[in-house]
Amino acid sequence: RGVHTSVKALEDDITAWIDTWNENPRPFTWTKTADEILNSLADYLTEVTPSANKNQEET
Repeated sequence: RGVHTSVKALEDDITAWIDTWNENPRPFTWTKTADEILNSLADYLTEVTPSANKNQEET
């Protein structure tokens, strides 16, 4: 999924990104409301989590 060949390389890149960001920090601007985020999460969980009824039918 990425170009990092080790955890250390990933950590080094993250640290470099943080250092660069902190030289000129900017506030994060939310583009969705809390309700939109929670609804999106609920939709996702419905897709990836088997329903309790389905699990009971399989046992």
